[in-house]
Amino acid sequence: MINCFATVARGLEELAAQELEQLGAEGVEPGFCGVGFRCDRKHLYTINLWARLPFRILVTIAHVPCRNSDTLYRGIQSIDWDAYLSPGHTLAVKATGKNQQLNHSHFTALQVKNAIVDQQQDRHGERSDVDTDFPDVQVNVHIKDQNATVSLDSSGSSLHRRGYRPAMGTAPLKESLAAALVQLTEWSGDVAFLDPMCGSGTLPIEATLQALNIAPGLFRDETSQGFGFQTWPDYDENLWQKIVQKAKHRQKSKVTVPVVGCDRDLDILSEARTNADYSSVSDHIEFNYTDFADIEPPADSGILICNPPYGERLGHTENLAPFYKQMGDILKQRFKGWTAYILSGNKALTKCIGLRTARKIPIYNGSIPCQFLKYELY
Repeated sequence: MINCFATVARGLEELAAQELEQLGAEGVEPGFCGVGFRCDRKHLYTINLWARLPFRILVTIAHVPCRNSDTLYRGIQSIDWDAYLSPGHTLAVKATGKNQQLNHSHFTALQVKNAIVDQQQDRHGERSDVDTDFPDVQVNVHIKDQNATVSLDSSGSSLHRRGYRPAMGTAPLKESLAAALVQLTEWSGDVAFLDPMCGSGTLPIEATLQALNIAPGLFRDETSQGFGFQTWPDYDENLWQKIVQKAKHRQKSKVTVPVVGCDRDLDILSEARTNADYSSVSDHIEFNYTDFADIEPPADSGILICNPPYGERLGHTENLAPFYKQMGDILKQRFKGWTAYILSGNKALTKCIGLRTARKIPIYNGSIPCQFLKYELY
């Protein structure tokens, strides 16, 4: 069994733990901004392909002492690096965490890199080149107190970058956060779905991918962006292809309810349609050029998710208060029978909505502490 750690956005640890368990992970333990678990190689590949919430799946290969730079260097050299990379592989090292002696991540990463390539030079007379953009092997070192956890990044680039989104508006919602919001509503494609301010379309696209049971990692596989584990010495191509083919067979052909995204910006709506095309779900989503003031429900009942502007820049809050009141009025008057969810990073503004919340879920949008507010509309 392999010891792993999935890095996730703050506040999504419990939800990600549930997802990992459903994908076959064992010994799942939520932590701060991540989830520890164990799995075999098959499930490592499967989790990278299917997980919608994590950023990276790190495979732990060692724990070494790191009281100072010398002990860290010796600890890294005690690892048999031939098992993980040859001098022909490119290499990158990322360091996180710190202690009193090792408090600069760039220096820590440099020390780790030196220990690895010095071992290669001693053994083989040659060493790996550094490639910080697209390394064959990405080493992660996390320092906590006097110990360092050494891991390999099995994901490559962050899993939230699905590969389907060439067009992005300003401040787009991360795909992983959008997927989490959809999961928190428990929408499963059985009632209508509406995002009245859809921007570049991330929420309706992620909702449709879930409803059609499309593995998010398939886009990366098909665009040849690849995963980190695919350049490891022990990569099993046959196993990977079996997992990919199984995922493709599990896809559904259609969503039987309306999935609608609206926006009042024609240019950004065009970006949303482009992204839906790239994600192969454009036939399942209706994008409408509509101002929120003119929004109408596409069905008698459904789920509405909204990520309105919340004036995180000073002085913007007052300008948005009338809009939030209007938003509450429209939901109350036109959306009886629906359940609405609003992501808000501004408590003062949410009071202007004027509706009673059924649930408040704390969540982070990047570094902004937010609330995901549930309104049951009768």
